[in-house]
Amino acid sequence: MAITDIREYAHLSDADVEALGNELDSLRREIESDLGARDVAYLRRTIRAQRTLEIVGRVALLGSNKRSLWWLGAGSLSLAKIIENMELGHNVLHGQWDWMNDPEVHSTTWEWDMVCAAPHWKHSHNFIHHKYTNVLGMDHDVGYNTLRVTRDEPWRPRWLIQPLANVLLAATFEWGIALHDLELRDVLQGNKSKEVAVPQIKTFLRKAGRQVGKDYLLFPALSGPNFKHTLTANLTANLVRNLWAYLVIFCGHFPDGAEKFTVESLEGETSGAWYLRQMLGTANFRTGPAMAFLSGNLSYQIEHHLYPDLPSNRMAEISVRVRELCEKYDLPYTTGSLLGQYLQTLRTINKLALPDQFLRDTADDAPETASEHRFDGRPPKRGLKTALRDLARSRHRRIPRSWR
Repeated sequence: MAITDIREYAHLSDADVEALGNELDSLRREIESDLGARDVAYLRRTIRAQRTLEIVGRVALLGSNKRSLWWLGAGSLSLAKIIENMELGHNVLHGQWDWMNDPEVHSTTWEWDMVCAAPHWKHSHNFIHHKYTNVLGMDHDVGYNTLRVTRDEPWRPRWLIQPLANVLLAATFEWGIALHDLELRDVLQGNKSKEVAVPQIKTFLRKAGRQVGKDYLLFPALSGPNFKHTLTANLTANLVRNLWAYLVIFCGHFPDGAEKFTVESLEGETSGAWYLRQMLGTANFRTGPAMAFLSGNLSYQIEHHLYPDLPSNRMAEISVRVRELCEKYDLPYTTGSLLGQYLQTLRTINKLALPDQFLRDTADDAPETASEHRFDGRPPKRGLKTALRDLARSRHRRIPRSWR
């Protein structure tokens, strides 16, 4: 099932893992010592671009009875919300710009343009997800308590509707994220005290109320006779932002090669082993500069998980060094096209909706679920990349030519 012995799975010794950790620590220090004016300029340009797009959108919608202005308004707002969500909100709340000591862009003061309250997201994402990345029973982002994305999750009849649940989650992604940290199921089952839950629910209702009021009442009302046009444009912009955020996040966490781990894998975990778990549990997708920017540079999900609090504009240069380390330690660098990564993710979601008896691969050696036992009976290799390559070759040889 999931990986219990990370070192064994990675075909690395304890000394290798610690050496890898030391090199990644050194890279962090190098980037931190170089942060300065060009990073600040990048952030200021991003804020100006986002605010300009929002102003253009709001002004265009004042005349949205014209179809061209509606499209301009909805398109500008969609881009503004994507940038605010991905490259600003997500990254500011990670503390990536705290080193500037600027209260405007500090993780303790920023509140983003979505229904999820910032404190709730920081707890479920910064603390839980990034600390326990892909550890079953610890990281609730493994399927978001909505989807079965690994065979370690026992099959139940409710998984049959998960292809439909996946579409619904994508369209309402900000609401799914907002409800994530509330753990309402635990509240109903009595596993979470009301003393903790009630204040959280009140915070969520206040934040959601402000967002709904702003997008669906205030701004439509300010557009006067174009109330309906502005309302539909705001709905469209939020939908586009939700779909894009969902696509980026899922392509970084659920394609083939993004491994899962058992709780036992955390026993005695060193900083080097933590780094290794982040590298094995995440995936990138290839982009140009524009797409990387719109994804909040989460196209470099591996690098982001290694250094979640380093500025996003540094991820591209960090990725060059991380690739070099993967080559040095014979580790896979999981990446692919955006379409390819999502099609792998979609295949996993759809096939794991079925009972296990309909699945062909074993629970230790499937594209979406693997463990160190996938290498049982095979001679030791120099590293994981070589071991996976040889495993794929042996499978290919076992398949009759007529079936290929």
